[in-house]
Amino acid sequence: MDAIRYSSGAVVIKNGMPVAAHDGSEGTREKSITYRILRAHEAGIPDPDRFHIRFDALVSHDITYVGIIQTARASGLSEFPMPYALTNCHNSLCAVGGTINEDDHVFGLSAARKYGGIYVPANQAVIHQFAREALAGCGRMILGSDSHTRYGCYGCMGVGEGGGELAKQLLRNTWDSDAPEVVLVWVEGKVPHGIGPHDIAIALVGETFPKGLVKNKVLEFAGPGIADMPIDFRIGIDVMTTETSCLSSIWETDDEVRRYYENVGRPEDYSGLRIEDGARYDSMITVDLSRMESMIALPFHPSKAYTIHELQEDPSGILSEIQEECNRSLEGGVQMDLLRTIGKDGKIHVDQGVIGGCAGGMFDNIAEAEDILRGKDIGNGFFDLSVYPSSAPVNLALVQGGITAELLKSGAVLKPCFCGPCFGAGDTPANNSFSVRHTTRNFANREGSKPGQGQIAAVALMDARSIAATAANGGVLTAATDIEYETARREYVYDGSIYEKRCYYGFGDPHPEEQLRFGPNITDWPVMPALTEDITLEMTAVIQDEVTTTDELIPSGETSSYRSNPVALSEFALSRRVPEYVARCKAVRDRQNDTESLLGSCIFARKPGDGSAREQAASCQKVLGGLANICYEYATKRYRSNCINWGIIPFTIDREQEVEFAVGDRVFVPAVRSGILEGREEFDAVLRSGDAEKKIKLYCRGLTPEERKILADGCLINYYAEKLKEA
Repeated sequence: MDAIRYSSGAVVIKNGMPVAAHDGSEGTREKSITYRILRAHEAGIPDPDRFHIRFDALVSHDITYVGIIQTARASGLSEFPMPYALTNCHNSLCAVGGTINEDDHVFGLSAARKYGGIYVPANQAVIHQFAREALAGCGRMILGSDSHTRYGCYGCMGVGEGGGELAKQLLRNTWDSDAPEVVLVWVEGKVPHGIGPHDIAIALVGETFPKGLVKNKVLEFAGPGIADMPIDFRIGIDVMTTETSCLSSIWETDDEVRRYYENVGRPEDYSGLRIEDGARYDSMITVDLSRMESMIALPFHPSKAYTIHELQEDPSGILSEIQEECNRSLEGGVQMDLLRTIGKDGKIHVDQGVIGGCAGGMFDNIAEAEDILRGKDIGNGFFDLSVYPSSAPVNLALVQGGITAELLKSGAVLKPCFCGPCFGAGDTPANNSFSVRHTTRNFANREGSKPGQGQIAAVALMDARSIAATAANGGVLTAATDIEYETARREYVYDGSIYEKRCYYGFGDPHPEEQLRFGPNITDWPVMPALTEDITLEMTAVIQDEVTTTDELIPSGETSSYRSNPVALSEFALSRRVPEYVARCKAVRDRQNDTESLLGSCIFARKPGDGSAREQAASCQKVLGGLANICYEYATKRYRSNCINWGIIPFTIDREQEVEFAVGDRVFVPAVRSGILEGREEFDAVLRSGDAEKKIKLYCRGLTPEERKILADGCLINYYAEKLKEA
């Protein structure tokens, strides 16, 4: 949309304003806020081309921290060397598997006590809200095992990675990254009445993600338009930068940020971060807030961005196109019917609304939704509305401000602080129904449906304001800009006494004598073989979608309960995308003696790894005997890093080779171990399809010496075990 404009040319800050850079010598990245923070966190000798970072704090939730601690424990962990918060916001309401969710929580508390960590009990906060309120600080860096680790508007760089990268930090090693490009996001204008942060975020994702404009880059927000944005508004945009596929984000800070840190009782954690004259940015995005419209992101991706008015003007045409695209990706297993949402009146009728999580569950979003719904009701039809505050302090402020009471009067249901609706473990809608949500993602099946059982539902992303307007209109899709309402500006007054009473703060005070508490579902990682000199890969899944998400590689929802049991979890790998995958991998594993070289399974996908940071998308492949991925490119750095940490070789292949893989094909790669250890990036291989053979070239570019050794050893755990032997 014309409110967001991307410019590929470099810009330099002069007199506080961005101007076009005329040559390569003008300005420097080193003056950007991004590079000033990255340089301050360098753990070794500064390298102009690569960073080796130690973070100020770590955060994980209850579907990742058990595996991370188990990995680090197997590698010699003695205590947490930095604040590490273990939150319980993903498995806190799941009813699958008996005691296993609460068993994980008990393990988490015992680990916090033993190693000196921070433990946040279930329903106290979603992971990112706790980090914002308790850990973020200007100039800091936080690493989280969740892809939406974004705290840029608080002056804190957040990075989401798989668990292996957190295990490295726990063992006092570094997070390594190529020196990233930095994109200036220049914000100007004022936000129109009825427009919320999700409207801007969806427009930004829609403009950048499909073209890969900011992939693995850092977004740096500045400009006069920021000044009038409340802090909740800023974080609502910032947390969604993950969906652009950028590496991280950072914003200028001002008095609004200062007041935030004063409100949460940490005024000393504020400092002014400003763009500097002479700072050079590789490209620029201009955001004109005054031109923003109410937005909707249609299935199955946050980048399927339309204005609500566009959709209202041509519901049949747009929904037909989206429906066809969705059903094509579902490959006939189940049929989505989006056209059923169009009523006899020609309007779109929504079945469900959800406001919650790290994007929607903020105080300001919920308060303005209440402004819209005050004195109205959602009716007694098929439409229903659920609201999930992001933390117990936010929940308390809503209660004390009377906001909760008014929402309840309207027919909305207030629920605990929980991430479930964002990944398929809460408010799963009815089959073929249409849900609008102020949450982070709307990938296929992420709302909890099971296509293998004939179920499918559609989730569209919208801002809380338009969701409330839709609710007030009985479920008829409505833009908040099209209704009249008054906003009663109410300040979020933080009360941290709940955290003080319920959370365990043990950083700096480990108790090594305490025992970890293991439930029956918590198991160690199985033994994983080291890489041999030659390998043979058998194709067990060939996926031709343009992008493959981690939700497809390992589904979310009910599988979350099994993430502390690597073998049990692996049974779900690709279960909603390629149901035959697990059986095929086991068959390959059973035939390991059929070849002179090490035989393992392999996935081909065009562009795998978009979405969640969950390491299990790679570790499940390894548990099943996987040895490699082959693709044209990796959707995110974090998925490629996950593959490496679990001994999955991240091969790429050029499209120009015109190689077509099929399930059952074998790829023989000789001298792969020595080649990787020597730093070779090109590998001659032989594709065997039936009786036919074809020579192909595979690539494994840009590995660090440490990554080469991890792959050769077979996985990160083996790598650390070898280091312990050497020590």
